[in-house]
Amino acid sequence: MAETHLVRCPACGTTNRVPQCKIDLGLAPVCGKCRQPLPVEQKPITVTDANYVEVVERCPLPVLLDLWAPWCAPCRMIAPAVEEIALEMAGRVRVGKLNVDENPATAGRFRVEGIPTLLVLQSGREVDRIVGLQSKDQIKLRLERVAAPVRAGR
Repeated sequence: MAETHLVRCPACGTTNRVPQCKIDLGLAPVCGKCRQPLPVEQKPITVTDANYVEVVERCPLPVLLDLWAPWCAPCRMIAPAVEEIALEMAGRVRVGKLNVDENPATAGRFRVEGIPTLLVLQSGREVDRIVGLQSKDQIKLRLERVAAPVRAGR
């Protein structure tokens, strides 16, 4: 069974099914309705106070938001796991990174008191919070509860 990702078109809002095998071949997916290119993120997206609504709240998928700072050693230690999760769960979960020093409004909105903090969000609302250094497997286990289902390709 082929893994298929659900990708929302930024131009028209249509949710499209994109087979992972086509992404692996380097093919650029386009929207089935308006023919515009579809973003298929396999790396964490940079989230800021300015783009939070567009990148997180309007995302049709659950979002794992890594709140971090460059001076934080545990944040740097968890970063490779977050990047691997972005690749492994592409199309099921969007992964973003928000620098708390540069984006205090969003960090304050969620009352982040310690970093690293990983927020699991749906439609911009917090559904889970992971604070401190955790293993990739522990993070993925928590994400599986809300991740978009894997659908078989045709």
